[in-house]
Amino acid sequence: MDDVESAGRPSPSHPGSLGTAGNFSVLAGSTATNTGASTLEQKLGVHPGSTAPGFTAAMVPAGIHLADDVALQAKSDLTTAYNDAAGRTPFTIEDNELGGEVLTAGIYRVAAAEVTGTLTLDLQANPDAVFIFQIESTLITAPNSSVIFVNGASPCNVYWQVGSSATLGTGSDFVGNIMASASISMNTGADLEGRALAQTGAVTMDTNDITAPECAPDVPPTTTGGPTTDQPTTDQPTTDQPTTDQPTTDQPTTDQPTTDQPTTDQPTTDQPTTDQPTTDQPTTDQPTTDQPTTGGPSTGDATSARPSAGATTLDDDNGTGTGLIQTGNGALMFIIAAGLTLAIGGAMLAVFAWRRSQEERSHRPVRLRADRPSRVLPGRCRID
Repeated sequence: MDDVESAGRPSPSHPGSLGTAGNFSVLAGSTATNTGASTLEQKLGVHPGSTAPGFTAAMVPAGIHLADDVALQAKSDLTTAYNDAAGRTPFTIEDNELGGEVLTAGIYRVAAAEVTGTLTLDLQANPDAVFIFQIESTLITAPNSSVIFVNGASPCNVYWQVGSSATLGTGSDFVGNIMASASISMNTGADLEGRALAQTGAVTMDTNDITAPECAPDVPPTTTGGPTTDQPTTDQPTTDQPTTDQPTTDQPTTDQPTTDQPTTDQPTTDQPTTDQPTTDQPTTDQPTTDQPTTGGPSTGDATSARPSAGATTLDDDNGTGTGLIQTGNGALMFIIAAGLTLAIGGAMLAVFAWRRSQEERSHRPVRLRADRPSRVLPGRCRID
């Protein structure tokens, strides 16, 4: 390798824009021919020729332009880009055999380029790295040869300016924009990530795939994957773990205080005044002490079932359905009526007994004892 100008120079700028030629996978001067199932990702154009045998619309979904104004403009833009790349300086003179080399961004001049094996292009993590190869005569790649990238990949920034014709060997993998002065031939199974642009001659294909070259992102891929913004374990804090559920606002035993127990059934203001004869005591106080603790409304007492018609259930604060049975107005009236009935009945029995005793006394004969001396009261008559 001979350095004509200087080594270690910065990456060259892009050649003059491809213009509308950048919209074509294949541009040819005389004709474009194909054999087999080839595919073109971008357009196909021929000018001044007007034929493209072997190509179908399905192979070229972007469109085919034969001897029309679109193809004419693309050919004009291709000529401008070709001349710009051929005139770039400074350049480094490189041996004809490029296979096995590892090249960094720059301008390389080769008499007749050959690629056997693998040519490695090192972007050095520079997405704007540009490679320009100024080839005086031919470019030929051996079968199954390849051009690869390291430290980035930017096929759109690789330019092959070929003084005559280019030939890609069978099964080879190539990258970059091939701008040939004459013709371009792609042997069976050769693939190109780039463009095949021939100024005057033909482009010949045989079961090949040509895909549009991509440019490297502005930020090298290694820097986007390194930080891993998702790794800072944003999920590990687990805002649910701070036991927001452990306090269990329902656990503070809102049922145990039972603020309704001391105020409703225990006072029983009706007990001391009306039914002292032990009528209200077994029915009101006994169920109230047992029911709040078991949590069930039915304790098995006969009195708990009697007030079902007029009793109400005091639910706890949590609405669990367990609570005390509170005597309603119907039950209270029933107790008072029972007490009054018992009282009236007792009174009637007492009156009946008293009258019975009086009647017995009124019919009892008066007996005077014969041996009893008569008494004469002063001022009274004698009684024998």
